[in-house]
Amino acid sequence: MLSMTSHNLEFGRSGLDFVACGCSSNASYLVRNSSKGVLRRVKYEFGARKWLCFRRDFGSCRVVSTKTPEAFVNENPVLMSAAEQIFSAGGKRMRPALVFLVSRATAEFVGLKELTKEHRRLAEIIEMIHTASLIHDDVLDESDMRRGQETVHQLYGTRVAVLAGDFMFAQSSWYLANLENLEVIKLISQVIKDFASGEIKQASSLFDCDVELDEYLIKSYYKTASLIAASTKGAAIFSGVDSDVCEHMYQYGKNLGLSFQVVDDILDFTQSAEQLGKPAGSDLSKGNLTAPVIFALEKVPRLRDIIESEFCETGSLDEAIELVKSCGGIERAQNLAKEKADLAIKSLQCLPQSAFRLALEGMVKYNLERID
Repeated sequence: MLSMTSHNLEFGRSGLDFVACGCSSNASYLVRNSSKGVLRRVKYEFGARKWLCFRRDFGSCRVVSTKTPEAFVNENPVLMSAAEQIFSAGGKRMRPALVFLVSRATAEFVGLKELTKEHRRLAEIIEMIHTASLIHDDVLDESDMRRGQETVHQLYGTRVAVLAGDFMFAQSSWYLANLENLEVIKLISQVIKDFASGEIKQASSLFDCDVELDEYLIKSYYKTASLIAASTKGAAIFSGVDSDVCEHMYQYGKNLGLSFQVVDDILDFTQSAEQLGKPAGSDLSKGNLTAPVIFALEKVPRLRDIIESEFCETGSLDEAIELVKSCGGIERAQNLAKEKADLAIKSLQCLPQSAFRLALEGMVKYNLERID
């Protein structure tokens, strides 16, 4: 088995007073901020993965995976090497953290004392699906870098990258079927269909300056929010709460996912290549028009001319980026992200007050802090 570099989820510098990780059925973990800078650590194991929880004085919680996913044990060495490349590239691990937090929040709601094995397996499935989608996204976008490292297809070629992504989708589907919950199977299966719909929608609107905000939000739902919404609803289903609570958890995940995507699209204009782990303005350079650009197009006719020319002139991409920044496109996109964030927090009102609900609210606030 290959041991892998730790990956982490950080909840932001505002800090959560409580952080919960439901990684083990026989050991929950709840800690407070430490004002003395003491690092607190607890280790859980289940399946072939180990999860570590850290807490520092600056209010950053990390959910860390340190092992290769169980599905890759005894597989082809090339496939395992490709899998290690993408899993060791880091990332926030937001989706499995959301599964754990919603599981704990809704388990309290119905008086369930421990998480089920289905909750924990769901977290693994969700992260595998997300990782598979990243591999395929990089192939389709011809991206050379992700999180500051070379992409799988850049290192191993397109054939291996596609097969590695396919394998992860197939293996996650196998684990999903073994959960034997038809509602969750349908929910997660729809996500994989949504990925394809989102890619087709994006490919069909490249350099299209007439794309509308609603179309952008639908594409963002397909590519990002659908999986997050399925993660949070699936966790609630396994807790056994009623359908209304499950729907509220779906809406929480959906609106958090949309807010998260809008924030990512803002950062594509406001952060450096070093911070992004890829070239700044990369979406715009490929003709993928996101919220800041859509808003800017309403104000600056010159921007349309530059985009429709597909940046054929030297310096035209830099000019387009500056136009987006200077005409209020970023600020309007920030308002959109906050609007979706407010809807996400509103969906949590069905839950009883608890440390876990506060942590879910903190996830929303963490996302917005990325653009403060």
